[in-house]
Amino acid sequence: MDYKNILLNVTDHIALVTFNRPDKLNALNHETLVELKSVFEKIKSDENIFVVIVTGSGEKAFVAGADISEINKLNMLDGKKFAEFGQEIFSLIEKFEKPVIAAVNGFALGGGCELALSCHIRIASENAKFGQPEVNLGIIPGYGGTQRLTRLINAGRAAEMILTADMIDANEALRIGLVNKVYPQSELQSKAVEIAIKIASKGQQAIKLALKAIKVVDEVSLQEGLNMETSLFALCCGTEDFKEGTQAFLDKRKSNFSNK
Repeated sequence: MDYKNILLNVTDHIALVTFNRPDKLNALNHETLVELKSVFEKIKSDENIFVVIVTGSGEKAFVAGADISEINKLNMLDGKKFAEFGQEIFSLIEKFEKPVIAAVNGFALGGGCELALSCHIRIASENAKFGQPEVNLGIIPGYGGTQRLTRLINAGRAAEMILTADMIDANEALRIGLVNKVYPQSELQSKAVEIAIKIASKGQQAIKLALKAIKVVDEVSLQEGLNMETSLFALCCGTEDFKEGTQAFLDKRKSNFSNK
């Protein structure tokens, strides 16, 4: 399938998903969200893809929010459907069995910040800016920002970002734990690929189960999480990758995982 607003390139088990509306600062309109859902469904069914990188085209924006011309037309009923559709797609990304890396290369505002929050790992270029400016428009974040941002950086900091609508730069995002690393713009994509290659080199059964365990932290008690970890650890012990990985360590050689 050809996409109008998104580029999809797959190389060496890594899918690069690029928002390609640079004239609109890669803003998320409905058409782009439909394409994003289709892209991730395609990646999900492709056993040759192990890791996903999400970024924006150009050097100005990752995703600079939703398309205001669409939001302006919403009534209460349409607003509920609008938020539900975005949350459905971002929850798909958050719960994705394959690691998703956000390479934030510029403005990540509103829906763009919420998109980054739904990814498992976030890295940023030095010129990146993050913000939830929705209250400037008389609305609140609708694609998960009030929930994911609060869980990630704590309630006080999230409240400040959401209620003031102030943007923060990449270094502040790093300081408060919103991103993992900050790189020069020219190095961002290569660093994202470097991380993806490292993850893709591991046993993918373990990667999938580790992600599953990590993502339930906000949904269950500590004991329930520990019980799940025990069960998932046991599942790992029944895989071919476990046998290969442990034997390779004992043999002092590089593992040759079959991902089974």
